[in-house]
Amino acid sequence: MVSQFSGVLQLTDLDDFITPSQECVKPVKVEKKPGKTSGIIRIEDDGSYIQLNQDGGIKKLEKAKITLNDCLACSGCITSAESVLITQQSHEELYKVLNQNKVRLHFIVVSGSEHQKLVVVSVCPQSRASLAAKYKLQVTDTARRLTAFFKNLGIHYVFDTTFSRNFSLLESQREFVQRFQRQKEDSKALPMLASACPGWICYAEKTHGSYIIPYISTTKSPQQVMGSLIKDYFAKQQNVMPDQIYHVTVMPCYDKKLEASREDFFSEDNHTRDVDCVITSGEVLKMLEQEGLSLTNVDPVPLDTMLSSEADAEVTGHSGGGSGGYLEHVFKHAAKELFGIDVHEITYKTLRNKDFQEVTLERDGSVLLRFALAYGFRNIQNLVQKLKRKKLTYHYVEVMACPSGCLNGGGQIRAEGPESSKDLLQQVEELYTSVKVQAPEANESVKKLYEQWLEGADSSKSLKMLHTQYHAVEKLNSALNIKW
Repeated sequence: MVSQFSGVLQLTDLDDFITPSQECVKPVKVEKKPGKTSGIIRIEDDGSYIQLNQDGGIKKLEKAKITLNDCLACSGCITSAESVLITQQSHEELYKVLNQNKVRLHFIVVSGSEHQKLVVVSVCPQSRASLAAKYKLQVTDTARRLTAFFKNLGIHYVFDTTFSRNFSLLESQREFVQRFQRQKEDSKALPMLASACPGWICYAEKTHGSYIIPYISTTKSPQQVMGSLIKDYFAKQQNVMPDQIYHVTVMPCYDKKLEASREDFFSEDNHTRDVDCVITSGEVLKMLEQEGLSLTNVDPVPLDTMLSSEADAEVTGHSGGGSGGYLEHVFKHAAKELFGIDVHEITYKTLRNKDFQEVTLERDGSVLLRFALAYGFRNIQNLVQKLKRKKLTYHYVEVMACPSGCLNGGGQIRAEGPESSKDLLQQVEELYTSVKVQAPEANESVKKLYEQWLEGADSSKSLKMLHTQYHAVEKLNSALNIKW
């Protein structure tokens, strides 16, 4: 895996690759100015570009940079973990903001622009489990030590995205029931395809576009729900403008950097993104190494909570697997809401492989609900082809781009030495499932925020803060697309 971010686009660690239709290119319009003589381009030993003009002049040329927005708008390549490494999305950028905050402490505040940024970090449970496995710690201990590490760097608040995932699960449940009830009037209401994985979303938008988009759930991922929470509710609680908050998330895959860069998650009114920077589990490890620290040597501190509730300070999780448990939560809710059946335990049936499994709800020999999970692009491609041939019989599919799901994301810490990747993944899975499980319906703070922040579950604000939309990416048909 590439260790440093740069201004160019890099694709690395591609173990589940879909052939690109073109090389990554960024068309550039070259303007010719009158009176300028032609010249030649020379590449220096350090990789820089020099233009030598006929009049003897020398000009150093800037390197072309591909931004995350360019990548999202390009229909050229798809991978299971689009490792798009960019300067605005790295731990180095976080260090820049922290250093700027330190500098501002030495100046008298003259204007609003001199105020420090309020730096907030939101850590996902998959990254926490990866770091716990690396340092041979328990999950709760890891969460507290990680909180202390970030705060020692100058970060003000550290939250757990398990909290925001409660909203994602509840909204997914509600959305599925609504789609199921209107399937007779809307031929594309079902199957509902989960939307929490940005790698899958990127693939769907670029490759299948308007055909597949109506089937995708509109519910935001936990990362983006947390972004809405931080830049709206939390900003008001702290009495600061949203653009005064620098919000960083710690995630298990590089695709989350793409997700945070979507235009849908940028507020024109507040001139800020919901998530300003995404760093991976591996980048947090680099930060610890850069500081000369082991997480085992950091003294733990209590976790921050959105509503200062002691119950929320406890590290909890959700049942249903390492990718968030969407299938399980939606299945149980739908069984109860639509058919009055209480499902206490779910039995998975493995089909093609362990990354393609099925769950059914039956009564009197009839199948009432048929759900599936499809992980990895090979399974996703089969899923999409069946859907296009109208042979897909599922009502809901939990779709994740990475084989084995989010715990095996491209940004997770990799095995070293004699330890195999399989053994490490098993350790991470065991740690991830070791915490206390809490149903999203049982979280009292979430209930309060639905009323206090969102003005009710069915309000227009709830729709705005917890849901999003997707867009077909038009195929590029320029000569630059040709791979010679």
